[in-house]
Amino acid sequence: MNAVVETMNLSKWYGQVLGVNDITLNIHPGITGLLGPNGAGKSTLLKLMAGLLKPSKGSLKVLGERVWNNMDLNRRIGFCSDQDAFYENMTGFQFVVNLAKLNGYSSQEAEKRSLDALEIVDMMENRDRKIGAYSKGMRQRIKLAQSLVHDPELFFLDEPLSGMDPIGRHNTIKLVKELGANGKSVIVSSHILYEIEAMTSNIL
Repeated sequence: MNAVVETMNLSKWYGQVLGVNDITLNIHPGITGLLGPNGAGKSTLLKLMAGLLKPSKGSLKVLGERVWNNMDLNRRIGFCSDQDAFYENMTGFQFVVNLAKLNGYSSQEAEKRSLDALEIVDMMENRDRKIGAYSKGMRQRIKLAQSLVHDPELFFLDEPLSGMDPIGRHNTIKLVKELGANGKSVIVSSHILYEIEAMTSNIL
């Protein structure tokens, strides 16, 4: 099978700080776990793959295409960041709808897709609350919803279980496995081995 991600001697540094160093790998379709301690470079690597950072050195292809400044490729990718970056006065529903619109959907289609995504992550009851009032677990689920809303073929999920209660963890692990079973590819990071093992046996 063709690799969904290919890197060759990929490096990223921030001034004198090294983010990732000389990474060469092929990731194939399905669910792949990125496992490593905090500070190992997992988030930097995922942001490079998602086109949010420009490599300092080396080559990177995602779904067979160059990544940096490639808007068509962006529409085929879903990204769930480990960082919170919200408009706190928006409701969860408004947040997901607006991101769907940025993917080119009409208001009506964006609202329909957002409701579907919120249903999947079990946030329908809280969709009209302001994000500023959300718990950490709710914020994580809203980030997952926005990564799902445009039905991408490849997902980058950075520490998606962080801050979730046991039920939230169970449901998110189930969601990742369902995405894989439905033909999607998922690259998911964690520093906790058993979380990754619960989703996949394919671990980097």
